[in-house]
Amino acid sequence: MGRVYNFSAGPAVLPEEVLKEAAEEMMDYRGCGMSVMEMSHRSKTYQTIIDEAEADLRELIGIPDNYKVLFLQGGASQQFAMIPMNLMKNKVADYIVTGQWAKKAWQEASKYGKANKIASSEDKTFSYIPDCSDLPVSEDADYVYICENNTIYGTKFKTLPDTKGKTLVADVSSCFLSEPVDITKYGVMYGGVQKNIGPAGVVIDIIREDLITEDVLPGTPTMLQYKTHSDAGSLYNTPPAYGIYICGKVFKWLKKMGGLAAVKELNEKKAAILYDYLDESRLFKGTVRREDRSLMNVPFITGSEELDAKFVKEAKEAGLESLKGHRSVGGMRASIYNAMPVAGVEKLVEFMKKFEAENV
Repeated sequence: MGRVYNFSAGPAVLPEEVLKEAAEEMMDYRGCGMSVMEMSHRSKTYQTIIDEAEADLRELIGIPDNYKVLFLQGGASQQFAMIPMNLMKNKVADYIVTGQWAKKAWQEASKYGKANKIASSEDKTFSYIPDCSDLPVSEDADYVYICENNTIYGTKFKTLPDTKGKTLVADVSSCFLSEPVDITKYGVMYGGVQKNIGPAGVVIDIIREDLITEDVLPGTPTMLQYKTHSDAGSLYNTPPAYGIYICGKVFKWLKKMGGLAAVKELNEKKAAILYDYLDESRLFKGTVRREDRSLMNVPFITGSEELDAKFVKEAKEAGLESLKGHRSVGGMRASIYNAMPVAGVEKLVEFMKKFEAENV
């Protein structure tokens, strides 16, 4: 059958040239006689791999020296607990709830202190981003938390909230490296890599150094303290070594493309192809308020569950994979991450037009 166009929300499409390069190195990484998959994480060769990955990520984002880069495990969901365990000094934090993952993070933080929901878009099925220009930020809040791009609902913060001087913590799992960012506006930026950067099993945390201390909540396990991993250069225990190696290859691929400004331009072009069609279609419609639309995740519906199911089935037969929406919302969702080629989005729209002509 060959390669399909994979619109999965994660684990998601990876750049073909990265996969080919990894395949070539699978049995023998650069003459060392073994695979990265079987290599000691304490070896000089592996140290070079992780050091290069960090250096390339720093270059891509423009990460200053007072921020640490940590390659961790447990996915974004483990960060829901790690963040309050490490940062809730006053036992108070403010959460902006714009989707299922932000809601789960807020619920988890409630176990460790007072987690205030200071804004939410749940009233309209998370189909928009609330106005965050003048929020009731708690005076004693340790941080303000957002999920910047909502994978399930297809919304994205185009402007960061005014945190009134409080530390901003952001889950960027599904928009990681999709556009340039000013990291100095964040205290913590983190994301699971399986959407836009690499295979499942790695989460990357970029944390301002002053937030990494021994002053954590009593009972916090050693493995869940940022300081443990920061002091050990992400090698406290065996890291997800192969996953980090693939991430490193993706960073090099992004640099070759021209960096994050070039990547954003390409992502805008891809998203416009799909959104422009959705805006004129008689059958399909997008579910997100126009100004809050994500460049990465595009949910849409026909208005009929039977037609939705028929579309997903026929799209799969046409080599357009994983277009079914998240089980909590139904409909369809096309995730068009960095590695999705323009041709994939064009093929999707071409198929949607054909489907519309046959079903309206």
